[in-house]
Amino acid sequence: MVDRRIPKLHDLAPLMQFKKPTFDLKAKRLREALTIEDLRRIAKRRTPTAAFDYTDGSAEAEISLRRARQAFRDVQFNPAILHDVATVDTGWDVLGKRVEQPFGIAPTGFTRMMQTEGEKAGAAAAAAAGIPFSLSTMGTASVEDVAEAAPGGRNWFQLYMWKDRDRSMALVDRAAAAGFDTLLVTVDVPVAGARLRDSRNGMTIPPSLTPKTIIDALPRPWWWVDFLTTEPLAFASLDRWSGTVAELLNTMFDPTVTYDDLAWIKSQWPGKLVVKGVQTVDDARRVTDLGVDALILSNHGGRQLDRAPIPFHLLPDVVREVGGDTEVHLDTGIMSGADIVAAVALGARFTLIGRAYLYGLMAGGREGVDRAIEILSVEIARTMRLLGVNSLDELEPRHVTQLERLVPRARG
Repeated sequence: MVDRRIPKLHDLAPLMQFKKPTFDLKAKRLREALTIEDLRRIAKRRTPTAAFDYTDGSAEAEISLRRARQAFRDVQFNPAILHDVATVDTGWDVLGKRVEQPFGIAPTGFTRMMQTEGEKAGAAAAAAAGIPFSLSTMGTASVEDVAEAAPGGRNWFQLYMWKDRDRSMALVDRAAAAGFDTLLVTVDVPVAGARLRDSRNGMTIPPSLTPKTIIDALPRPWWWVDFLTTEPLAFASLDRWSGTVAELLNTMFDPTVTYDDLAWIKSQWPGKLVVKGVQTVDDARRVTDLGVDALILSNHGGRQLDRAPIPFHLLPDVVREVGGDTEVHLDTGIMSGADIVAAVALGARFTLIGRAYLYGLMAGGREGVDRAIEILSVEIARTMRLLGVNSLDELEPRHVTQLERLVPRARG
């Protein structure tokens, strides 16, 4: 038998922990977002379909992106126990300067279309966190505006080599004059990928007010208020474009770019040079032999060639081939701090986040970017502690097993 009694007030008092009401709805929704996927769900609710799909989607059947994310899910961590992990250091030197986290913000195009604060929010948040911010050639803020938004930040500029070489290099000169210390040359865009979501949404630059977009805007009036009451979209490369994204890219990208052009760009740039879009071991060796400061294993977030190689799977082979000669960086598919730790353990010196940052931006502007960086930073530190390491230098391939899901068929 159980003896029962009427509870006394002093017994109930410690159990009655009512939270103070909050009237800051943005702060509340960001605080309740515990993962990048949570930020993605918020972003989808708050952003018109065309703009969200431009961020969220990739090329053709979107196989490359799904495979890249699955590769990180197929990681087995191998922790060491009984290590003192009261303190961990999540920073180290990248391209000759310290970063506080082993990730930075990747270059993204049309960013103010996602949320009106755009690149300025990303640059300011990155500077506050002690990580680099990369401005895209297709960005919606100028190099001068980004430098002003993050005067103490470490800013990188990403270059698409256009058919108009003079205009390309004029942007590079402006970036150097504005204090950008690193140039990322993207090499996997001879033509635009087939981004079918954008085609089906009829996405234009800037967004068009059609019956479809007006209906889509009804549950998201705040986005349109921001869009219509702030400075019109402007690009580092052009002021206005009336066609689709794919048409714009195909008028600009130069399918004749070769290794000779890359060597010429290197001779023009005074800072660090990084090649973005390497997808084979042979190309990794070849760009390394040109004397670049780093290469980025990337399939453009799955937005160019569908069924492209998975950068995370390629990482160990490339590190073995060129890791002693240049820094190996990585992007595509990163959705958690654990993904970043796995990449570092397999030899990546640095990683870049694109969609993860944009989900935060769409979810809450500058504060949303801060929250995305915070989520990843907390996850990195926690994963390191659970693995039994105190610093990034202690992460080794033994800490990670890449479980096999897609195994190449033997030839012959």
